[in-house]
Amino acid sequence: MNSSLHSNRTIEQWMWEHATFWRPLLVILAVFGVCITGPFVLPSRLLMLLPALPIGAATLLLLLRMPLWGLVALVPTIIMPLDGPSGVNASMGLTALLLGLGIFKLLTETRRLEIMQSPTVMPLVIFTLVQLLSFLVGQLPWYSLAPHAPLGAQLGSLTLYILSFGLFLYAANQIDDVVWLKRLTFLYIGVAFLYVFKWVLPPWGPVADALFTRGAFGSLLWMWLVILSFSQAVYNRDLLLPQRLVLGGVLLATLYVCVLKLWDWNSGWMPACVAIGVILLASVPRLGIFASALAVIGIIYKMQDVFQSMMGGDNAYSLSTRLEAWGIVWKISTPNLVLGLGPANYYWYTPLFPIRGWSVSFNSHSQYIDLIAQSGFLGLFCFIWFFGVLGILAWRLRGRVHDGFSYAFTLGAIGGVAGTFTSAALGDWVLPFFYNIGMTGFRTSMLSWLFLGGFVALYRMTVQSEKQKIADAQPIGPVAALPAAQPALAGQMSSQVAQIK
Repeated sequence: MNSSLHSNRTIEQWMWEHATFWRPLLVILAVFGVCITGPFVLPSRLLMLLPALPIGAATLLLLLRMPLWGLVALVPTIIMPLDGPSGVNASMGLTALLLGLGIFKLLTETRRLEIMQSPTVMPLVIFTLVQLLSFLVGQLPWYSLAPHAPLGAQLGSLTLYILSFGLFLYAANQIDDVVWLKRLTFLYIGVAFLYVFKWVLPPWGPVADALFTRGAFGSLLWMWLVILSFSQAVYNRDLLLPQRLVLGGVLLATLYVCVLKLWDWNSGWMPACVAIGVILLASVPRLGIFASALAVIGIIYKMQDVFQSMMGGDNAYSLSTRLEAWGIVWKISTPNLVLGLGPANYYWYTPLFPIRGWSVSFNSHSQYIDLIAQSGFLGLFCFIWFFGVLGILAWRLRGRVHDGFSYAFTLGAIGGVAGTFTSAALGDWVLPFFYNIGMTGFRTSMLSWLFLGGFVALYRMTVQSEKQKIADAQPIGPVAALPAAQPALAGQMSSQVAQIK
């Protein structure tokens, strides 16, 4: 009996010690087995996918060994025009794969699920629990005359939340070197500018429109392109002058398009401009206040033109209908203001409350109203709590980072928090609503979660570096044990020498 137990422990110990050997071998054998048996057991449609299995296996092995390249690969998925059922896209698929492999790696290497130590974790954990509870209460018949959303729509909405939170935690926990933040930042600037470039070079327009399909040019695409190009061009003193000029050109071209060409689309220019103003206030308060004052004076001077521009076209109708929609959604949500009516459900209840005489389904076009309707005031509180903590961390870190990129990225995070709050007020750009921006919107909604998660990783690395410097500065060995006794001993010796003299 004892020999059997000893044998089992020996086998288990060998498996843990040689996991890097048998896991890739297991994947290769599984792929080989499917390729051999597939023609006999798989339907003809699935046989077409067999050639992709080796590529998939190689991708899995690569992501297991170098998970941070998976984060870098997320950026180009913005321009992958691949849509599955209900708008499932490559950005969602790769995010889900990274989270699954990350959990698998934690459980197989450390044998336990470790949670990163950060003040941003608790709001997200509670936020996730609130969403799960809202999903459960969403199965109750809140309105007997209307059905709730189909289960697929509810699960899709819940998936968008979980993938967003998971991506933030994954980036915050996995990034262990500033060089990865640099790769993410400059790769994103290059990819996102491909869409802006069609206004600079019109013949590029058809290609850009083909690459940037549904959900790929949302509010956060413009906001983060402005934030990152502005912060790096202005505050990253480590960049060479030609590099800063190129980033300045990207910034000016983007502002030209979203402020002048797309002025009627408030979700395009307003979050970006708010972010720049907040960055100026955080870096040079006097300049920020001066710029804000100039903006206010300019708006007052041109109030009529600005009002006509903002309220022209569809904006006036949009504002009036949104205000009316908010009031109706609030009325719909009153049966459960604590946890809401569940993911995507209120959209199916709106025909019971006619808007302008029409019994139709509609959504609120506001992240905050959506949160109240779907997950109640608890969900809204967690959202504000989470981004409030992020803003405080970024504000505290701005004076503690010293290299050019980290300082610029921290200021960008401050602007990113403010811009994300603004974008959420103008639409469900941060956590897409299933029946509005939808799952396709994850292509750009992931950007705030990705880059703000990267900021938390920078915060963690900075704190660890400071602790290491303090530890290195402390003496070790016998000298460290007598720091307080040495002055007293020196004083006694000097007095004895004086007496002898």
